[in-house]
Amino acid sequence: MDTKNLDTPNNFFESKVLGHPAGLFVLFFTEMWERFSYYGMRALLVMFFTASVLGDHPGWGWPREHAMSLFGSYTALVYLSTMLGGYFADKLIGFRWAVIVGALLMTLGHGCMAVETPFFIYLGLGLLVFGTGFFKPNMTSIVSLMYKDHPEKKDGAYTIFYMGVNAGAFFGILLCGYLGEKVGWSIGFGLAGVFMLFGLLQFYFTQNIFGDIGLKPLKTRDIVIDKDDVDNRVPFTLWQVIVVLLCSALGLIWVINDPISKISQGASNLLDFKIAGMEGTNFTILLALGLFLFLLFYRLTKYSKVTKEKLYAVTFFAFLTFSFFAVFEQAPGTLTIFARDYTDRILVGNSSLIFLIANSLIAVVPLGIITWVLFLLFKQTFKKYGLANIILSISFVIIWIITIWMLVRDFYGAGFLNLSDSTLASLKIEKVKESLTQIPASWFSVLNSLFIITLAPLFSKWWESRFNPGANVKFGIGMILLGLGMAFLVFGARDIVPGAKTASVSIFWLIMVYLFHTMAELCISPVGLSYVSKLVPARMIAFMFGVWYLAIAIANKVAGILGENADRIASEKGISYFFLIITGVAVAIGVMSILLTPVIKKLMHEVR
Repeated sequence: MDTKNLDTPNNFFESKVLGHPAGLFVLFFTEMWERFSYYGMRALLVMFFTASVLGDHPGWGWPREHAMSLFGSYTALVYLSTMLGGYFADKLIGFRWAVIVGALLMTLGHGCMAVETPFFIYLGLGLLVFGTGFFKPNMTSIVSLMYKDHPEKKDGAYTIFYMGVNAGAFFGILLCGYLGEKVGWSIGFGLAGVFMLFGLLQFYFTQNIFGDIGLKPLKTRDIVIDKDDVDNRVPFTLWQVIVVLLCSALGLIWVINDPISKISQGASNLLDFKIAGMEGTNFTILLALGLFLFLLFYRLTKYSKVTKEKLYAVTFFAFLTFSFFAVFEQAPGTLTIFARDYTDRILVGNSSLIFLIANSLIAVVPLGIITWVLFLLFKQTFKKYGLANIILSISFVIIWIITIWMLVRDFYGAGFLNLSDSTLASLKIEKVKESLTQIPASWFSVLNSLFIITLAPLFSKWWESRFNPGANVKFGIGMILLGLGMAFLVFGARDIVPGAKTASVSIFWLIMVYLFHTMAELCISPVGLSYVSKLVPARMIAFMFGVWYLAIAIANKVAGILGENADRIASEKGISYFFLIITGVAVAIGVMSILLTPVIKKLMHEVR
């Protein structure tokens, strides 16, 4: 393998695409297919579990409580597994092999899920948890090392990289969601696996483009420590390590046991006991959280005043991030079910035509732009990496075929395109009896990625202007926007009577939810990790990132718990009341964040 020493200036910038190294776009497309597979599967999972066992596309017929419990545990474990994947990459196998192992596990996981039997579904979810853990944290690490000699270009690099993230999420939800709902669940799950395989092969056969970046674990000499960092060192003592292990064990047992006990109707329950009248499940998670918070704040008291106060600020931001994701992650569960069961997704006449034209532009324009970027990459890398480029080109040919087939099927189904019986047979399109358009329930999740791509440049300009608000205000605005998004459903669902299983609410309300939630995400998600890196000493970054991802993991599980209670609240007081509770809590937390600005600003010690 032709490699270079990391201690010498790299030559990545000798081969450029849009002013950046060609290697960045290798990562762009690898990450794009990974996000395609993850979000494509995620868009279908809850609907598959809750779909009737009868009908054209039978699911498992689970109650929503069971589906949300399993989904919450799955997404929580995905974030927790990033700590394991990061450890293996840092200490044992390096970033590059961690990405390859993760991509392979995810490919196998999606393949298992396409079988649709209980054994293979659960095996697939397990493989996806570990695969994402190995893959997710290490792609960004490779980007960071590529730009270590060009820090002035790093912001632009991450902007391009995250465009790949959103492009993958966009097309994954659009196409896997469509095929899963309209054709068959196994087709949607399988398609996610096919493109994860394309991402794996493309990365594997192009990896020499990164020199020796990520081949081996980082040595101590590669880890930069601030020379001005003379603060107290607080190594973990034996009892603290024992507390960490105990918290981890209790938390994992609770996360895994929760869906198992509910799905089995209590037949399998590791926590089937009571202590002082408290259920075993509640006792276990409260004990784990209590021990963790005790250890966290105990350790914070051991640092110098400045470091301690900065870490208090980070902990507060972690709480706000937890609050954000507990609401934001209602999208793949509660909001998708609301779209399926309570939203009028049937369009006819002019409204049908307008939607089909808009959907065509939404699908074709971004795909055309990314195909152009692919062509630019080809010009720079085809001679050296022909096989990888051929694999990548095949993946795009398939994407174009599926996209065009989807649009032809929809225009025909709505009565705007006439096709002969022989053409229908060759295209594998069923003959329709009634001309109409039915928007897939998963389609609304596409709006998040679409709005991010559209609005991110505007928010970036805002953060760079003299009107750039402080950290607390950004978090506060984000939480208030999050609450206002849910307020649209409070109003839109006001006429749905308690206990109703179906309704026909206008699609306008869900579109506004996703618009406001995307603006909230742009205020919080990119900003949070930035403040962690600014406020935390370099030697403690890994630990505090662990705390951060732990907060997100718990938030995902709490999101599932909230979703579990949606049916009960909807039966008693109406689904509108459920959204009203979330609105009130989110807005209250946002207002609290803004009001605490002077306190947190003082704790941050002039860090902006």
